[in-house]
Amino acid sequence: MHTSSRGMPPLYTQVLIAVAGGAFLGAIFGQEPYLGGLRNEQLGKLGLLVVTLLKTLAIPLIFFAILDALIRTSIPLRQGGKLLVICLVNVSVAMALGLAIMNIWQPGLAWLGHVDELLHLVPGTRLSSSALANVQAGSQSPIEYLASYIPRTIADPFSSNNIIGVVLLALCLGATLRYMHAQSGHAGGAISVVVGLIERIYGWLVQILGWIILVVPLAVFGVVAQVVGKSGVGVFSVLWIFLVAMLAGLAIHSLIYYPLVAWLVGKKSPKIYIGQGADAIMTALSCNSSLATVPVTLRCLERMNVSPQSSRLAACVGTNLNNDGITLYEAMAALFLAQALGYDLPMTKQILIVLASIIAGAGVAGIPEAGLIVLPLVLAAAGLPDHVIIAAIPLIMTVDWIIARARSGVNVMSDMLVAILLDAGQAIPATAPVAVQPQSETAPPAEPQRF
Repeated sequence: MHTSSRGMPPLYTQVLIAVAGGAFLGAIFGQEPYLGGLRNEQLGKLGLLVVTLLKTLAIPLIFFAILDALIRTSIPLRQGGKLLVICLVNVSVAMALGLAIMNIWQPGLAWLGHVDELLHLVPGTRLSSSALANVQAGSQSPIEYLASYIPRTIADPFSSNNIIGVVLLALCLGATLRYMHAQSGHAGGAISVVVGLIERIYGWLVQILGWIILVVPLAVFGVVAQVVGKSGVGVFSVLWIFLVAMLAGLAIHSLIYYPLVAWLVGKKSPKIYIGQGADAIMTALSCNSSLATVPVTLRCLERMNVSPQSSRLAACVGTNLNNDGITLYEAMAALFLAQALGYDLPMTKQILIVLASIIAGAGVAGIPEAGLIVLPLVLAAAGLPDHVIIAAIPLIMTVDWIIARARSGVNVMSDMLVAILLDAGQAIPATAPVAVQPQSETAPPAEPQRF
């Protein structure tokens, strides 16, 4: 991952420093005042404020990101349809794997005894772990669940943080504006003004996000200081289980499913797929950005004898649609915390979480720190209380710097697989034009990264 400012260490380094510093203050001073009356609890409140800002920014950012992508991205119809089917199959397999791991292993139960530490972080919280354990998700059918997320008014999804409703509105409005823009010939008129305004607002939101990201390490510092000062390090002692569960899901999906499909369907042996793609995979793991890896990915696909058209389509447009790493992470994180809180989630509710993960992941693919932005919305779709969401995110971030690298590697492997499958069974002229305008190319001024 690249730095947001020149001379600053990468974000994961800042987070590690923040974790160490916060733990030190918490262990030394506990709940006692220091430095003229400053308490670790006050630092925790400031940290939670940063997370609240991220959560508030997520909905409008996703809305305008989808609008911007729909208006500006042009894909050949036939290849676009095939690309969509491939991405849906890949992400469906990833989600099935994530659900299997979380329901069979149930790693979140290891955190069940530490729920109170989370709840005590947010001032005014009165709920207890026993009360939360009695919360049931209900017995609605999947159709009834989905129907409940259809917006009743235009403003309703924004006020209720309804990610599915926001995406539905964005898709409808974006498709309408795209059609009207094409009919007008892209030249002048009110539609062009609206399109330009959308691009400008999206750019502003990305800029604001970049500013908030700069202070994320301070949020981690404050929350860690408060948690350690009040409850010790016990709440962190089980995060390794969360880390292992995440890495297991990502590893099985990328190292078993991807090579198998590339071999059986794409006629590329694991030796070719992994061996020739190793440069791109290692680059993504090191720089923590699949978008920054695109040039290397294209070179690797060329060595695999994948056509330039399929390579560019998968690496550019597929980068915004094909987000197995992000979606798997979001869904597993939501189920982990639900288990930790004692929620008894039926399969219908879990499917809704999966849908929210897929939709949100596709909506913010070209946005810096996409995984961090999407997580609060997916956790809300799981039915988790807002105060728990705000408190849990900084704690999860203490190990996320490892998971983020794995997600980037998985995303790059997924892009390469999509390119191979686009080529399978057809001969595409190497000179065929591809009209592609990836969302990330104009996301100013923060560097777009997918995690």
